[in-house]
Amino acid sequence: MKFNEFEKLSSQAWKQRIQFELNGEDFNSNLVWKSLEGIDVKPFYHADSSIVSNPIDHQSDAWLIGEKIFVQNVKAAQNLAKECLSKGAESICFILPKPSLNIQNLLDGIDISRIRIYLDLQFLDPSFIPQIEALKLNQNSKVFILSDCIGHLAKSGNWYSNLSTDKKNTIDYCHSMKVAKSVLSVDMAHYQNAGASMVQQLAYALAHAYEYLVDNESFNESSIVFKTAIGGNYFFEIAKLQALRWLWNSLMKDHKKNINCHIISEPTKRNKTIYDYNINMLRTTTEMMSAALGGSDSVINLPYDALYHKDNEFGRRLSRNQLLILKHESQFNKVNNPTEGSYYIEQLTKQLAEKALKLFKEIETQGGFLQLLKSGVIQRKIKEHAQKEQHSYDTGAQELVGIHVQQNTEDKIKSQLQLYPFLKHNPRKTLIEPILAKRIAEPIEKKRLENE
Repeated sequence: MKFNEFEKLSSQAWKQRIQFELNGEDFNSNLVWKSLEGIDVKPFYHADSSIVSNPIDHQSDAWLIGEKIFVQNVKAAQNLAKECLSKGAESICFILPKPSLNIQNLLDGIDISRIRIYLDLQFLDPSFIPQIEALKLNQNSKVFILSDCIGHLAKSGNWYSNLSTDKKNTIDYCHSMKVAKSVLSVDMAHYQNAGASMVQQLAYALAHAYEYLVDNESFNESSIVFKTAIGGNYFFEIAKLQALRWLWNSLMKDHKKNINCHIISEPTKRNKTIYDYNINMLRTTTEMMSAALGGSDSVINLPYDALYHKDNEFGRRLSRNQLLILKHESQFNKVNNPTEGSYYIEQLTKQLAEKALKLFKEIETQGGFLQLLKSGVIQRKIKEHAQKEQHSYDTGAQELVGIHVQQNTEDKIKSQLQLYPFLKHNPRKTLIEPILAKRIAEPIEKKRLENE
């Protein structure tokens, strides 16, 4: 019998059959569950409830393997970048803590017309502009400047200088660095690491970026970079990234602008652990799968020991090899739109986008993202969801292997700690309450460390 000879069944017919098999039990209460994002997840999805496949013009098979390098010493960072590139990395994200670092020396020997380079600035200083001008970038250069003064405010509680100075310097960056592929970025990852829901992450990232847009109407760079953190909810995370592109493209269409959504993804720290740390490799593998399938432009892995060990070659090699296996052995770069035809992911994308768009509109009617950040509303909303998520782990609704279940009580970690793995309390005067990142496992880990 040929496949097309089978009788086609509607979603209603499938539901009736399932209802029959339930022997009178209620379909919704037994088989439909509600996610923390408020989305009802059904036991099956059907073509008659599908949305238009792949409404986003983006090649999801074009993602690059990335490496993140903190630049303390220019020569050491340059050598490390070259080593990473020789071992399979395809893009480098340099984290720059100060404007005085010599960028020409840093990029010496790296072909920026072939290798994608991100310069993630931890400052906002006009003295850095000549550094970029000296690079003599052109249309073929693949250099992205990541500047995010609002993200700095959200994370630290203070502007680099003050609102007016930071705004002026940001506009100057945009005008003076037009040859770069991007000048602005949005740290959406920090909202996730602080415990925000996916709907909040999307809406806050959109409102965050919109602040740059309305402050500088003449701004029309080629791309804006969204730094995203990917959690363990596999299909939802794929849908989150697709919803982000859909939302941004819709916003650009409304404003008649042509600014691309460029996405850098890395694993979240929120679900990572210091006990049974090898499980972090399993967590990051599925998270990087979501990042690739969701349409990231660059994927940067998190070493399994990044929470408690200083940067080391072994951790880097393992994290890079995870991506190399996904790309070159599992062939996650061979299909342009691998989720096309997945009614489940399409519905998740649609619902996340709709909920985020509704929240974005509410933010704008209440004065915009900065206004709600200054009044503490954004911080309170993230805290509320973080507490709700923490409660779901504390009560057993969700579990971390090695922490809540299958705990190895003989596992010792105290002697291996090179970094402080918990939320640091550093009281200081701030303009607003900062949004603080915190891991799920911290309360249990602290107690276990005390008893070692």
